[in-house]
Amino acid sequence: MYQSPDSDLAYLDYNATAPTRPEALKATVEAMSAVGNASSTHRSGRHAAERVDLARRQVAELLNCAHGEIVFTSGATEANNLALRAASGIGGRLVTSPVEHPAVLETAKTITSGSPDSLMLLPVDADGLVDLDALRKALATGEVAVVSLMAANNETGVITDLGPVVEAAHRAGALVHTDATQLVGRLPVDLAETDVDLLSLSAHKFGGPQGVGALFVRRGTPLPYRPLLIGGGQERGWRAGTLNVPGIAGAGAAAEAARRALATEAPRIAQLRDALEDALVERVGDCRINGVRSTRLPGVTSITFNGAPADAVLAAMPDVAASEGSACSSGAPSPSHVLLAMGHSREEADSTVRFSLGYATTAPEIERAAVSAVRAVRHVRAALTAPL
Repeated sequence: MYQSPDSDLAYLDYNATAPTRPEALKATVEAMSAVGNASSTHRSGRHAAERVDLARRQVAELLNCAHGEIVFTSGATEANNLALRAASGIGGRLVTSPVEHPAVLETAKTITSGSPDSLMLLPVDADGLVDLDALRKALATGEVAVVSLMAANNETGVITDLGPVVEAAHRAGALVHTDATQLVGRLPVDLAETDVDLLSLSAHKFGGPQGVGALFVRRGTPLPYRPLLIGGGQERGWRAGTLNVPGIAGAGAAAEAARRALATEAPRIAQLRDALEDALVERVGDCRINGVRSTRLPGVTSITFNGAPADAVLAAMPDVAASEGSACSSGAPSPSHVLLAMGHSREEADSTVRFSLGYATTAPEIERAAVSAVRAVRHVRAALTAPL
């Protein structure tokens, strides 16, 4: 079990990055201690290639797909870019939603910048769920090349039911991509059952090293090669460049560890998340949990503390690692685009804290975090209402 070097810190920011699993650390260090380019044909190169092949199989087993359908990347951002650029090469409209991660939204906007009408953002309801009727209307035009909807939202944890999305898209001849960065390693993913064409993931979200991810490309998907990096043709032409063997080895080991522990980790983490929510709702008052409570990731809670700006709350609880929203856009002056799309006001969005739990979260951490968060919210509210 992972142990934080900062024992006084309740680390509840797994959606930003998870602590490295011991198995992943061991595999990464062992690979770093060896020498060899995975593309070389001598013994050292073959040993490096064997590490990559093992990791590819471990990631494939976590997703229940063929190992040849896995393309290693530097992370989910690159995988999202690669997927959308390849899919858009077919020609046609790109359909996504306003609650996607910037790695999808900004890529989609860039790809369609020359023809803004070719990008369609589907509306979402107050719980963050995509309007499927709007999706069907878009697909009925027969002009859609790819539908890209995230499997689970990074801010609210709300899960997308991909089954009807895939069914409708494929019936209309469109491809489906999903950014599954927050879902993989947290809940079961079965690509033999969920027939998406493309899926992006990042290893550090489930306990692997940072800087490595993967793109699943279903065998037989009619895609033109549109690599972002041109060079030696590694990864079957999808991504040129010397493979990051230590990172890939760590990603594989993390995938294997997550797969083995999934059945026990998910319900345990959900129970801890519920305990945190119950404590905060009961003790703080005037707060609201965002998203559909029945269809969220087990370890994510997005809570709006009315009358208490999130930045002030976080500053008032330095012994808790949490977030205002996506770590990729923290520090930006604009409020969460996810919460705004769900109908929240700017003030409500600015008063929302995301707590995200994971495989190493403990009950004592939750208890400390609850006490600290309650104290912080009360302190901020009192300071803002105190007479000058």
